[in-house]
Amino acid sequence: MVLLRNIAFSIVFWGLSVPIVATAPISALFGRRAIVRHATAWTLVHRWAVRHLLGIRVKVEGVQPTTPVFYAAKHQSMWETLELQCRLGGPAMVLKRELANIPVWGWSARCYGAIVVDREAAGAAMRGMMREAEAARLEGRSILIFPEGTRVAPGEQPPLKPGFAGLYRILAMPTVPIATDIGLLWPRRGLKRPGVVTLRFGDVIPPGLPRRVAEAAIHAGMNALER
Repeated sequence: MVLLRNIAFSIVFWGLSVPIVATAPISALFGRRAIVRHATAWTLVHRWAVRHLLGIRVKVEGVQPTTPVFYAAKHQSMWETLELQCRLGGPAMVLKRELANIPVWGWSARCYGAIVVDREAAGAAMRGMMREAEAARLEGRSILIFPEGTRVAPGEQPPLKPGFAGLYRILAMPTVPIATDIGLLWPRRGLKRPGVVTLRFGDVIPPGLPRRVAEAAIHAGMNALER
C-alpha cells in the first residue's frame, strides 16, 4: 500500500507540476501578486496530494504570527519548502543560486521575490542578498530562510550558516524558528510513509540581540523536535 501511495503521488503531483511550473513565466508577466498566487496554487496541489495520496497529516504546534516576521525553518525534505509557501502566506524565500540559475524557472523565482544567496559569495554578492531581503521587508512580506543551509536527516543539527546572522541584523524583524519532523516520514531516499508530521512555531525572538544569543535561540527552536 505504501508503494502504491508513492506511485499515485508521483503520477498526480509531478504530472500536474509540469504544466503549472511551465506556465509560471506567464503569470510572472503580470507582476508579483500574480506569480505569488500561481506559486500558491502549486503548493495547494502539493498539500492535497500529500494529505490524500501519501496519507500524511499535519499537526501544528505553537502560535503562527499574524504580522510579517523573519522565519527560520528546519529543512528535512521537499515538503516544508512547498507547505510553508502557502501556510506562511507567500513569504519571500532565501534561495540557493543554483536554483535561481535554472532557465525560465529561475527567472520566475526572481519575479516571485526570491532572495538569492551564493554560498561562495564575496562581499558584494552578500550585500546584494541583503538589499533583496530589505526590499521584501519594505513590501510587507515575511521572509523565510533555511539557515542550516541544506537538507538534513532527522537528528542532525548542523550550525547555522553565516548569512543568517547578517539578515537577522539588517532586517531587524521579529524572528520565529520553525521545527519539523517530516524527515521521519519523508526520507531523502526510500518511500514516503503515511503518518502525522509536526510543524512547531517557536517563541518569537526579538531583533537586536547579540549574534550568539540570537543564533542559539533560533537553533534551539528549529531543533526542538529532534530526538
